[in-house]
Amino acid sequence: MNYFTSTKTNPHLVNIGLLLVRVFVGFAMLSHGFPKLQQLLSGQEIQFFDFLRLGQRFSLILAVFAEFVCSIFLILGLFTRPAIFFLLITMAVAGLVVHDSDELAKRELSLLYLSVSCSCSHLVRKIFC
Repeated sequence: MNYFTSTKTNPHLVNIGLLLVRVFVGFAMLSHGFPKLQQLLSGQEIQFFDFLRLGQRFSLILAVFAEFVCSIFLILGLFTRPAIFFLLITMAVAGLVVHDSDELAKRELSLLYLSVSCSCSHLVRKIFC
C-alpha cells in the first residue's frame, strides 16, 4: 500500500496533528491576550473597542477571557470546544467588526486566527463526536 495514495488515516497522526495545532494556536493567542491582561490589571484608563455597548472595561474583560484564559484551556486540552467557540467569536469580532474599515494588512492576522480556529473546531467536532 502506498502511503501517499491511501485514503485511510492513522488516528495517532491525526491526534498528534491536532495537538500541534491546538498548542500553536493556544500560544499564539496567549501572546495577544497577555498584553490585554496587563492593560486590564494596570489600573490605567482603558482604550478598547466597545462591541456590545456594555462598556470598554467589560469588552476588554471578555477579550482577556477569550484570548488568555481560553488559550490556556486550549493548550491544556481542557474545555476545548467552548474555548474554541470563544476564540472564534473574538476573532470574528476583531477581524470583521473592529478592523472592518482597515486595510487587509492590519486585519489579516485576526482573519488568519479565525480560519485556523474554524478548522480546529471542525476537526475537534469530527474526531470526538
